[in-house]
Amino acid sequence: MPIEHILINLTRELIRTFAVVDEWFDREHPLHCYKPSSGGWSICEVLEHVMLTNHFLLIIIEKGCEKALRKHEALAGADFIPEHYTLADPALLAIGQTKSFAWQRPEHHQPTGEKTLPQVRREMRDQLSRCLYTLDLLPNGEGTLHHTTMSVNNLGKLDVYQYLYFLALHAQRHQQQMCLIEQEYNNSPVTLV
Repeated sequence: MPIEHILINLTRELIRTFAVVDEWFDREHPLHCYKPSSGGWSICEVLEHVMLTNHFLLIIIEKGCEKALRKHEALAGADFIPEHYTLADPALLAIGQTKSFAWQRPEHHQPTGEKTLPQVRREMRDQLSRCLYTLDLLPNGEGTLHHTTMSVNNLGKLDVYQYLYFLALHAQRHQQQMCLIEQEYNNSPVTLV
């Protein structure tokens, strides 16, 4: 698939993913606060976790973008896009599926409750803009020129586009988690106080 089509699909994936996650901010307050019976996070906490993870991924992505652009300048027009480039690596796609592998998230990705939901929402909307801006800076495959190690699911070295895709897939994973929380919430017996 030509790199132009891959980038169009990646842009659409980011926009769609952020739009679906954004809808969760409009759900009712009791659902936001509901803690699943498994002892897992509430939807408020999941949304904060996604925002925090995006924050740290974007630091890596934006630094990678700068390095890729410097490498591109040094190549002076030489062909650099891998012949059979794809984002559809099975290990990467597993990131988007809840419970597809075990992973202990870093402590700095744990929700703290220090930000309000409107603050988390504003930050996530800004994060989408930053993702799209990064893609605008890398329109011709330049994002393939820099790789950074990703330890999650033993992915190894990912380029800038793959990191952006990872960001979207991570949010999709937690979208599924929020659907499960909502399903449990809707099926839980009502307790009158």
